[in-house]
Amino acid sequence: MRVATCLLVALAATGVACRQDMHDQPRYEPYEKSSFFRDGRSMRPQVEGTVARGELFADDHLYRGKIDGDLAETYPFEITREILERGRERFGIYCAPCHDETGSGNGIVVQRGMKRPESFHSDRLVDSPPGYFFDVITNGFGVMYDYADRVPAADRWAIAAFVQTLQRARRATLDDVPQNVRASLLQEAGR
Repeated sequence: MRVATCLLVALAATGVACRQDMHDQPRYEPYEKSSFFRDGRSMRPQVEGTVARGELFADDHLYRGKIDGDLAETYPFEITREILERGRERFGIYCAPCHDETGSGNGIVVQRGMKRPESFHSDRLVDSPPGYFFDVITNGFGVMYDYADRVPAADRWAIAAFVQTLQRARRATLDDVPQNVRASLLQEAGR
C-alpha cells in the first residue's frame, strides 16, 4: 500500500512538472516588430526626463573636470596613496603604451610608428591643472581617442593625479624631500 501511494504521488508530481507555460510565454525579442504600438516597435523609448539609476552625472567637477565651466584646479576628492597607486596601475594599462612609464612620450606604440605624444614634462603640461588631464582623458586630444567609456571618472582622476606625480618627481629637488627622510637619502648617496 505504501509503495502504491508513493508511486501515485510521484506520478502526480511528474504530471504537474510537464507544463511549460512559463517557458513558452508570449514576449517580444529586442527590435521585434509589434502590432500593439502605433510606431510598430516593441522596444519603448525612455520616458523624457528619466535617468537610469547611478547615471545622473550632475557633478561637473567629478564627471567633467570643470568648475563653473573652467578646467578644475583641484581634485574632486582627497588624493591618497591608494588613489595614486590606482592611478599608476591604470596609467600603466591605458597610457603607458603611448606615453611610456615615465610620461616622456616614447611608448611601445610610438616606437612602432605612431605619432609621438607631447611629453608630460613639457612646461605647458607641467603648468596645466588637473582638470586639463581629466578632460583630455575624457574627451581625447589630437590623435588620442577618448577613454570616457573605458575608464570610470574616479580612475581618470587617479590617472591625472599620477601624471602630476610623475611631473613633480622629474622636477623635484632635495628641498622637496621631508627633513626626516633627507638625511637618510644623503647618507645613501655618500654625502
